[in-house]
Amino acid sequence: MGRLLKAHGLKGAIKLELYTDSPNERFVPGAKLKLQVPETSPWFGKSVTVTELRWYNQAPVIFLEGVSDRTAAESLIRAILLIDADSEALPEEPDAWYDHQLVGLKVMRDGAQVGVVARVDHMPAQDLLAVKTESGEVLVPFVKAIVPTVDVATGTLTVTPPLGLFEELEADNSVETDSDLSNQDLNA
Repeated sequence: MGRLLKAHGLKGAIKLELYTDSPNERFVPGAKLKLQVPETSPWFGKSVTVTELRWYNQAPVIFLEGVSDRTAAESLIRAILLIDADSEALPEEPDAWYDHQLVGLKVMRDGAQVGVVARVDHMPAQDLLAVKTESGEVLVPFVKAIVPTVDVATGTLTVTPPLGLFEELEADNSVETDSDLSNQDLNA
């Protein structure tokens, strides 16, 4: 749902990078959040409880139970905040899925399996599906034109990629290059 960026002030507040479209509904007082931190962190395997979410200059700042000073806040910097999502529930908007619902789906092309979704990369322009194939990893833009069908119930998604995304294009020797054309002009 978010990532903790840096301590804010002296009372344990932490600036928050949001990964959710509904922060005011997700970060309510009493909400329990799992932490994704390195195994060496004192917070590893623990969860936190939200006490308050405030907005400063249009930036979210979160207060957590048990984090009452700047030192404690700094020990959580770069932690990822997660929630338990029902694995069967879909997001409320159409054509939206949680990452954990996409990872592991078989990627089908023209009725044949070409790979498996390994992860979802969230990029500024669009999300990318990292598909593990026999020849390596392929990053597929997660847009309707290339991924027209996602069927979580059957464990598949269908792709209609442009040529060259899953296979190498063979060089066409019959096509003249610009240098071939300029050499012909010089010899004329």
